[in-house]
Amino acid sequence: MNYLEVLGKVIISFAVLLLMTRIMGKKQVGQLTFFNYITGISIGAIAAAITIDRSIDMAEGFVGLIGWALLTHLVAFINLKSRKARVILDGQPTIVIKKGQILDRSLADSGLNMDDLSMLLREKDIFSTKDVDYAILEPDGKLSVLKKVSQQNPTKKDLQLKTVKPLYMPTEIIVDGKVVSKNLTELNLSEKWLQTQMEQSGLSLDQIFYAEIQSDGTLFFDKMDDK
Repeated sequence: MNYLEVLGKVIISFAVLLLMTRIMGKKQVGQLTFFNYITGISIGAIAAAITIDRSIDMAEGFVGLIGWALLTHLVAFINLKSRKARVILDGQPTIVIKKGQILDRSLADSGLNMDDLSMLLREKDIFSTKDVDYAILEPDGKLSVLKKVSQQNPTKKDLQLKTVKPLYMPTEIIVDGKVVSKNLTELNLSEKWLQTQMEQSGLSLDQIFYAEIQSDGTLFFDKMDDK
C-alpha cells in the first residue's frame, strides 16, 4: 500500500465520519449514553481499520462504516418516537438519594459505591450528603441533585427583589472585525443603528475586533490588537 493510497483512504474516511456525525445529530456528544459511547468507538475503529488494513476492501469497508452509522441513526430515531424504546435502549433515571436517605440498593444496581457517589456530588460542589434531599443518576451517568431547602441559594423572588426583564439575549454583533448581519436582523436592529453606536463610542469598524450586545441593550466592544 503506497502513501498516496493511505492518504486517499484517510481523506475519504474523514469525510464520511464528518457526514455521519452530522446525520446522527448532537446527542452523540451532548447526551452520551453507554450505547452512544460504544457505537462511537465502533464507528471510529471501523474507520481506522479501513485506513490501514490492506486486507479490507475499501468499498466493503465504507459500506460497513455507513451501515453502522445508519443503524445508530435508526436507533436514535426509534428512541425519539417511542418512550418504551427509550427505556429499553437508554435505561431510566435512578434515584440514589431520596428525602436525604442514601438508597444503597439503587447504588449497587447502578454499579456505584459511596466513593463514586461522593465524587459525583463533589462535581456539583456538594461535600456532604446531608445537604442533599434528592439525587438522581441519569442514563448518561450524570448526577442531578436537589439540595435541601435550607441549603439552596435564595432567588430574587425569595428576597423580594425587583426583577428587570432583559431586552436582549447577549449576542455577538461583530466578530473578527466583520458585522454579523444575520444576528442584527434577528434582533430587529440595523447596521445604521450599529454605526451610530460605534460613533458614540468613538470607534470605527476597522478598530473593532469583537462586539456583543448586552441584555440591557448596551454594546461591549473589544478593540483590535494595536501593538
